[in-house]
Amino acid sequence: MMKITLLTHFKEFDKCSNTGRLVLEILGDAAEQVRWDRLNPPSKLVEEIEAGGVALVYPGSANENGNNDDLSDITRFILIDGTWHEARKIHQRSPYLRKARRVSLKPAATSQYNLRKNQKEACLCTAECVIEILRSTGRLEQAERLQERFLAFIRPPGVMRGAAIGA
Repeated sequence: MMKITLLTHFKEFDKCSNTGRLVLEILGDAAEQVRWDRLNPPSKLVEEIEAGGVALVYPGSANENGNNDDLSDITRFILIDGTWHEARKIHQRSPYLRKARRVSLKPAATSQYNLRKNQKEACLCTAECVIEILRSTGRLEQAERLQERFLAFIRPPGVMRGAAIGA
């Protein structure tokens, strides 16, 4: 069974714009949320990374990621759940993550996430990443359920946080 691990920055737990909660809601036991702690790395996750079959979903060059088209042998996907700034810090301050196979997603479309300002172009939010993973690994029904839940969660296109809707 494939598992999704959200390595979550502490600031994300209270943000109403966090899409990691949707992943947990839809995937149930196939997903888990682990609070990132620089000084106390999650020992079970570190052990699994060292044993293999674990991939970190994180952008990088083709050289860093290797051949990542075949995701079938991956039993656990780790996603850093936080802003891009937070994710970069988590990646830099967690040497154990550099031991995991690194994969980048090749999304079919651009991000629809619009709940935060200063989003990086060509980057996906946590829920969108998981949708892409589910599609890439043949879990189409779960991908569709998460996609529907995600679309209901975000605001209509063009409406940013704090903007008046219908004004």
